Amino acid sequence: MKPQRTRSQERIFNLLKTMNRAISAQDIYVELRNRDQNLGLATVYRSLDALKLEGVVQVRTLATGESLYSSVLEDQHHLTCLNCGQSIPIDECPVHQLETELQSYHHFKIYYHTLEFFGICDRCAAAEEKEKAGTTKRF
Repeated sequence: MKPQRTRSQERIFNLLKTMNRAISAQDIYVELRNRDQNLGLATVYRSLDALKLEGVVQVRTLATGESLYSSVLEDQHHLTCLNCGQSIPIDECPVHQLETELQSYHHFKIYYHTLEFFGICDRCAAAEEKEKAGTTKRF
């Protein structure tokens, strides 16, 4: 049986369904206030946790530790730069077959998965190389 959602959970879920990107709990709080749907920040976090446990909201934690929330539409995969924080979406998914096998073998219902690769983007790598070249002393 599907749990009854609170009014706060419905407001947050409806907001996330209209967003075309993942956003932080703080941004959800501000966006709801801008729409005259005032909720406390603690209520936003509690509601997000409940929606996550229901399997309708997914969370992605960035290298900075910030969590971004979105409605579960599809699995998310990213390349994330540890230097500037840029996140590049990846369309391919190498683990769909594994997901199916895990569900079957472990009798476990998977709502979604995320795949994140962390490294340095081209722009930051070029800046690091330029900085190294500039600090090399010539005799």
